[in-house]
Amino acid sequence: MCLVNGLRRHHKKIGTALALGVVVVTFGFVLPRIADYRDVWDAISALEPAWIVALLVATAVNLVTYAPPWMIALPGLRFLQALAFTQASTAVTFALPGGGLVGMAGSFALLKSWSFPTQDVARAVTLTGIWNQLANLLLPVVAVVLVAAESEADTHLTTLAFVGGAIFGVVALAIGLVLWREDLAQAIGDLAARSANRVLRSFRRGPVRWSGDAFARFQVQTVGLLRRRWHVLTLAAIVGNLAVFAVLLVALRAVGIGASEVTWIEAFAAWSIARVMGLIPLTPGGLGVIELGLSAVLVGFGGANAEVVAAVLVYRFLTIVPTLVLGGLTMLVWRRLHPSAAAASGGRNPSGDAESSGGEGAEPQGRDGERPAR
Repeated sequence: MCLVNGLRRHHKKIGTALALGVVVVTFGFVLPRIADYRDVWDAISALEPAWIVALLVATAVNLVTYAPPWMIALPGLRFLQALAFTQASTAVTFALPGGGLVGMAGSFALLKSWSFPTQDVARAVTLTGIWNQLANLLLPVVAVVLVAAESEADTHLTTLAFVGGAIFGVVALAIGLVLWREDLAQAIGDLAARSANRVLRSFRRGPVRWSGDAFARFQVQTVGLLRRRWHVLTLAAIVGNLAVFAVLLVALRAVGIGASEVTWIEAFAAWSIARVMGLIPLTPGGLGVIELGLSAVLVGFGGANAEVVAAVLVYRFLTIVPTLVLGGLTMLVWRRLHPSAAAASGGRNPSGDAESSGGEGAEPQGRDGERPAR
């Protein structure tokens, strides 16, 4: 165990050093070579009041769109609860390395602290995570189609889109197979449990407390929810992603990069590439990686160097800092935000709706008592 703990600490130190190195190299050496920071500051300080208002509005809309996917995936979660929760959980992903996995773990822990049933939370975390990652993989494909329709598509962008589309297809097929048949979900669950137990035995730990039956129950309830809400969940995910892109597009126009330099389609293509690059968990929130990739692609499309870097920095500031501030404030008063009707022994979730038994053949949770998502 001492050896394992030592390896973990060593791995953590290496990861921290690598993340710090990426940030320092990006902001200390690479971005200054793309554009002098004095020119960048001149572009930012010259923002007109009307554009500042537009940026603030775009930022507010972006923050609001965090909540609906979680309200859809977790019946009973109200808008203000979802808004507070998403700011706190997203702030965790910006503050800690590890990417989406850290964010999913943080989301699970936060919702559990509000006494939502474990299986409901696991389903919501899984669905929102899957929908978000599928969107990230599909965005470059959409971008290539748009760029090709506008002009000749870039070879590198086409390659990236092809890879993203292939991964999207494989992941979507795997998810479809798991959700398609209950017996297949149970078989996968049994295999996962056996594999986990083998690993735990090597560390002299006890077996896991779940099996394929839990996967089968999860499959039944998930299919039931998706059958009713897949379309609104998909729409909420699309709107949420477009809201993030809108912040970038407004930032580009605000610093003076017009459609004659970078069209909205080219901006969308650059943004989709940066989103894929951000999936690599090198730094918290893709810090440094996204700024570099986004700046390079936008400059390649014809944007002026200083204005591009200025727009990228404004975009990243408005999509990170407000969430960090709101998330930090939310964590300070987290206990006070606990739903008033907390889960009790009577088997009711924090929304006050009756909790499904979740057993074999049970009706998917929330069919009778769930409140419609807003």
